[in-house]
Amino acid sequence: MQFQGQILKMTSFDGKPIQYYLNLSGDLIHMNELIGKELTIKHSGFQCVNCGENKVIYRMGFCKNCFFESPYASDTIIRPELSTAHLGIAERDLEVEKEIQLQPHTVYLAYTGDVKVGVTRNTQVPTRWIDQGATFALPIARTENRYEAGMIEVALKQHIPDKTSWKKMLQDDLEDDVDLADFQRKIKEYFPEDFQKFYSEGENMWRFDYPFERPKKVSSFTLDKKPEFRGRLTGIKGQYLGFEGGDFINVRGHEGYVIDLSIHK
Repeated sequence: MQFQGQILKMTSFDGKPIQYYLNLSGDLIHMNELIGKELTIKHSGFQCVNCGENKVIYRMGFCKNCFFESPYASDTIIRPELSTAHLGIAERDLEVEKEIQLQPHTVYLAYTGDVKVGVTRNTQVPTRWIDQGATFALPIARTENRYEAGMIEVALKQHIPDKTSWKKMLQDDLEDDVDLADFQRKIKEYFPEDFQKFYSEGENMWRFDYPFERPKKVSSFTLDKKPEFRGRLTGIKGQYLGFEGGDFINVRGHEGYVIDLSIHK
């Protein structure tokens, strides 16, 4: 069986275990059903997620021109504290930025091998946590816009990480629950005074079950360095496909790549 198309990040549905679908130009391939099967992934070109042209992907699925011009790749996507839509000030396209920034956001703690802090739009709960490979996640603040959430994150990341270590996430063998609520109480004092009103206590903690078993070793590969790869799919966590022998590919990191995918019997 063969498929061909542009990679977009995997679509996921929370369940026991989480269900994953590889998005190739809109065709959704149920990856859970392919665990145990041998796959060949062959890189055959590019398709920018913005302009659609066959240009080398620069970052986040965008070609270089689009990365520096599209409002969907602006600095506020990565650094929400830079948001200015609430002031009516445009960065690249005010209408798009209002749509993204002027909506409720959640500041959260997540366990991805370590406890980290992060920000997401409410509409991206729990997808954001699944994409990061979080075992546990706990909302700790609810804000009215992206700027407010970003300012809380900036203060908290002086004390806890805001990045996920992909190796720790994939190699984590945690068996006992992590008490994120206790962690939240300990860091409450670091909330900026003007943003204390957004602090949210008593939220339900989320726990996620991945179709995945911790490998003995992990190594990542990219289609830039290995344009053709063949291996047996053994598990999925976050946006990573894991193969026999500990080889992993970050699907989201390859958005905009065009591939031929072969499924062997």
